[in-house]
Amino acid sequence: MSLLRVKIQDVFNEPGCEKNRDKDAKARKEGCSKPLTPGAAAGGCAFDGAKIVLQPITDVAHLIHAPLACEGNSWDNRGAASSGPALWRTSFTTDLTELDVVMGQGERKLFKAILEIKEAYGPPAIFVYPTCVTALIGDDIEAVCKRAAEKYGLAVVPVNAPGFVGSKNLGNKLAGEALLEHVIGTLEPDDAGPYDINILGEFNLSGEFWLVKPLLDRLGIRVRACIPGDARYVDIACAHRARAAMVVCSTALINLARKMDERWDIPFFEGSFYGITDTSDALRNIAELLVKQGADPEILGRTEVLIAEEEAIAWKKLAAYRPRLAGKRVLLNTGGVKSWSVVHALMEIGIEIVGTSVKKSTVEDKERIKQILKDDNHIFEQMAARELYAMLSEHKADILLSGGRTQFVALKAKTPWLDINQERQHPYAGYDGMVELVRQIDLAIQNPIWCQVREPAPWDCQPAVGEELPRTKSENVTLHAVQEFSGTTAADFGEC
Repeated sequence: MSLLRVKIQDVFNEPGCEKNRDKDAKARKEGCSKPLTPGAAAGGCAFDGAKIVLQPITDVAHLIHAPLACEGNSWDNRGAASSGPALWRTSFTTDLTELDVVMGQGERKLFKAILEIKEAYGPPAIFVYPTCVTALIGDDIEAVCKRAAEKYGLAVVPVNAPGFVGSKNLGNKLAGEALLEHVIGTLEPDDAGPYDINILGEFNLSGEFWLVKPLLDRLGIRVRACIPGDARYVDIACAHRARAAMVVCSTALINLARKMDERWDIPFFEGSFYGITDTSDALRNIAELLVKQGADPEILGRTEVLIAEEEAIAWKKLAAYRPRLAGKRVLLNTGGVKSWSVVHALMEIGIEIVGTSVKKSTVEDKERIKQILKDDNHIFEQMAARELYAMLSEHKADILLSGGRTQFVALKAKTPWLDINQERQHPYAGYDGMVELVRQIDLAIQNPIWCQVREPAPWDCQPAVGEELPRTKSENVTLHAVQEFSGTTAADFGEC
């Protein structure tokens, strides 16, 4: 555990983080998150964060060395998509029991599990994750992985991020450290070129990176490695030969980006593929970085031509939604990179932002929001469910964009809701993704169900003595449909 402690302290002293640099020496050692309380839910532990970052590597076997419940609680925890291998969706665990712990059989059971996976699936690599139990009893994961790799002739990567060491965000960074120490740079590509880039922190949720990659392909830019979305082990092992990198979610893999820049001279920038303007800016920044690294400057001109074509198409499609959504009020309860990138994207088409959360957002993210909204009153660190419900029930927003945790708050307040977090079913990145986001917002707001659920219930519309119970608007629609048969018109009935 001493080696793990050194790694954690190294992450806490991350010089690539603006927020970290502003702290004094004592505060820097304490990290970014509050200590976890044993037995309490804290939005995910370090093991969960590491699994989130590494599981989308599609052709790798992810083996959890722990009791069964640890894997059951973390399997398929994001809506990432694969264009090929599906091994990452198969759950592997050593299923450690009380008897294994008492008898000291953990390491032997792990060694046997690695052999079984190799013989049954033949993956290029196996990632091994210890959890709280196996870390506390002292199983030497790194020694077992090293011995198995030598004996079986495949990469066996220890991901040392047991849950008790910290938060999910810390686990994200420890996963990046595992890739840096055991994977990146272990293979040499035979086709390295001046237009190779890495995309870090892109998870390909609902396949949305597939809306961006064709744009890069048209510019002749090759994504050497997209970490972790739809990634292959060989691509990540060769990622050190890229010429530039883009970091999509800095809180997750900023340490990986910085250290790759230090070791292999791969400059990086933080950007977003959400929204028309941000997508165009990301493409420009990629082209400019490649030129600085020796690529032909003509790529700058081709990039501008592509941007002009794609923006014209996107704005033409969005024109149909402008009159329907102009002035509509959106409340964002997300955090991270989406706290500013989605704000900017929605404001481009005339939608008003009444509030956005900045939980897990970096200092740079918050500064961007202040510049966009020009009002700190629309920014909140976090909002309790009761406060969120009060805001929605008072009709201060026309729709809530958030994750699945708060969808029932919106439904209780009879307010449209759209999933914009990792469980979402629609891709929102790039030019086409922006059009799809606006289309989904329009569908949610204009759905006729909201007119019906907001009507008073029939038992709240008590008729006077001797009067017939009045019909609701939705019931009158049905009456119109049958009036030609009965001779009765909707005017014969009252409305709530």
